[in-house]
Amino acid sequence: MGQTVFIPREVDPAEGRVAASPDTAKRLAGLGFDVIVEAGAGAASRIPDEEFARAGASIGKAADAAKADVVLKVRRPTEAELKGYKKGAAVLAVMDPYGNDAAVAAMAKAGVTAFAMELMPRITRAQVMDVLSSQANLAGYQAVIDAAYEYDRALPMMMTAAGTVPAAKTFIMGVGVAGLQAIATARRLGAVVTATDVRPAAKEQVQSLGAKFLAVEDEEFKAAETAGGYAKEMSKEYQAKQAALTAEHIAKQDIVITTALIPGRPAPKLVSAAVVAAMKPGSVLIDLAVERGGNVEGAVPGKVVTTANGVKIVGHLNVPGRIAASASLLYAKNLFAFLETMIDKQTKQLAINREDELVKATMLTDGGKVVHPAFAKAAEQPPKGQHDEPAAIPATTLVADAEAAPKRRGRKPAAPKEAAAPKPKRVAAKKSAKNEGTA
Repeated sequence: MGQTVFIPREVDPAEGRVAASPDTAKRLAGLGFDVIVEAGAGAASRIPDEEFARAGASIGKAADAAKADVVLKVRRPTEAELKGYKKGAAVLAVMDPYGNDAAVAAMAKAGVTAFAMELMPRITRAQVMDVLSSQANLAGYQAVIDAAYEYDRALPMMMTAAGTVPAAKTFIMGVGVAGLQAIATARRLGAVVTATDVRPAAKEQVQSLGAKFLAVEDEEFKAAETAGGYAKEMSKEYQAKQAALTAEHIAKQDIVITTALIPGRPAPKLVSAAVVAAMKPGSVLIDLAVERGGNVEGAVPGKVVTTANGVKIVGHLNVPGRIAASASLLYAKNLFAFLETMIDKQTKQLAINREDELVKATMLTDGGKVVHPAFAKAAEQPPKGQHDEPAAIPATTLVADAEAAPKRRGRKPAAPKEAAAPKPKRVAAKKSAKNEGTA
């Protein structure tokens, strides 16, 4: 009898994704595992239990986690879930460890070997395991769809006998995986797209997609990228110059999508309230970083806020989960690809090589201890309700500073009205707010 892999139904009612697909369930069974999928786990991702059963999985219940050697999840297990896991079980999920020391310590106490999929190194070997990229790609797409929905006007230019409908002007702030997909999607829908990023490599990427690049290209800009491909925090001087460049540009836009995140830190503020106040009525701001504090001043997690000057600030949570049917297929493949590297092909047993670079980068807890060097202090659990937060970015706006916003006579900074309820989505499998995510 082989070892057991368990795929639970996510306990968060706002999480529609599932950590396996019929394809990965079949492949896990092919590796020699007994695969158990909790009843209803894939329902919100349009995967009925019958499809998992046809792929060779057994349909079980939550209590089956107790016999699992491997647990595949979307979100970090809760303390209640951990009580049902056996010691030594490998748990693969998006763990969100930054600022959640108590939760990491709880996993160590439970004796599980926890892997944080979002810590996967960005190397060639691990590309197929990169959950941040797979989910951010869909988030960028969904951001444009959400923006078009809230904008309530056509995105492409249309020339008719009755007149011309102008193309929507769309500005993408942050050109990582999500930003690039947002550019591509907005372009396909016919919008006029511009984009900005502090990384020099982004310029060519933006232009290759047919959009215009906007940035202060000085000496600091040329060195504004880490070895891992992430953006560095810029100096106050650069921030001021970039603010002057972008503030007036934002005021002319119909749609602005912000995607800027720095791993382990609060999201940088890109758009101030004064800049929002200078935007045209009916304009839409989509903040993909709202879960980490947000890029837009006035964004409210899980809400669509309409300001006094008629600008909508959209703060949907778990944006990849809003397109769960597609997100689950990619996420499941990420998990399978990583788990496969830890299987002994001869014995068909889980055999974790703790010296492997992928294991070292992602393993949070093992043998009752927090083993990841960046989170080892979580072994000493802080008092209930307290968490050790990562060092905060200085309270400055990185792109669009309030002082740099173009002034309009007689107009005051926009004060948010009472949060408007998000319009219902037309796809049954979509989930609304949380949580959302990075990856």
